[in-house]
Amino acid sequence: MPQLPATPYPAEVRARLDADAKEVLARYPGSRSALLPLLHLVQSEEGYVSRTGIAFCAETLDLTTAEVTAVSTFYSMYRRRPSGDYQVGVCTNTLCAVMGGDAIFDTLKEHLGVGNNETTEDGKVTLEHIECNAACDFAPVVMVNWEFFDNQTPESATQLVDDLIAGRTVEPTRGAPLCSYKDTARILAGFPDERPGAVEATGGAGPASLIGLKLAKGEALPKARVVSPRAGQPQDGQPQDGQADDAQVHDPSPTERLSSHDAPQQTSASDPEHPAGPAAEEGE
Repeated sequence: MPQLPATPYPAEVRARLDADAKEVLARYPGSRSALLPLLHLVQSEEGYVSRTGIAFCAETLDLTTAEVTAVSTFYSMYRRRPSGDYQVGVCTNTLCAVMGGDAIFDTLKEHLGVGNNETTEDGKVTLEHIECNAACDFAPVVMVNWEFFDNQTPESATQLVDDLIAGRTVEPTRGAPLCSYKDTARILAGFPDERPGAVEATGGAGPASLIGLKLAKGEALPKARVVSPRAGQPQDGQPQDGQADDAQVHDPSPTERLSSHDAPQQTSASDPEHPAGPAAEEGE
């Protein structure tokens, strides 16, 4: 059904957003490039991207409301309806799900009495499942307003949301201190986080990620190797009977897929016995 035009912002809100938008636009040579941060800006005002916010972005950037709506509905970080002060996202992608993410999500749905993308009656918590939080080495992971809470369990996640609802101080596992969803949206719009110590707060990768990085750089221990486990073959660090320690790492069979970061293999381009012939120009 046709809708009435969006209600404009009150004059004092519009003046403040106009000033902020001018600062955002100054960062970009083309005004259209400012759409994403402007969507975060209007989200910081109402907690979601409303029709009023869409109209503001369209007018500011000389776009149609259809163009702005297409972008705002494409990215999941833009809320399409009012949400809570704390956006609690539970990763249910493969590794987190295997490690307990599905159990955490089901527990929180029952505990809070809400479904996916629904908000508690007090307006404190919005629950959603997230495909990947890019923190597999800390699985299962929960994020609150995009800050990490690692190695969660159904019990710890339940305590987390209870603390949020009760207004108790909650500290992320790593990264900046927690703030409201509206404040987070303003930071994502590109405005500085002026809280003391917030910028300096950070968190590094976990041990599992660092091991992968060392493998990629060739810095792994001499006995470390990434191979597919097969019946009857020794695991790394477990020599067969009669094997010496220096023979623990076996040569891979042709069926074993090596990591792309392993030592170069003999190919037609590198093996003198199988020359590739002269390189041809493209199209020849």
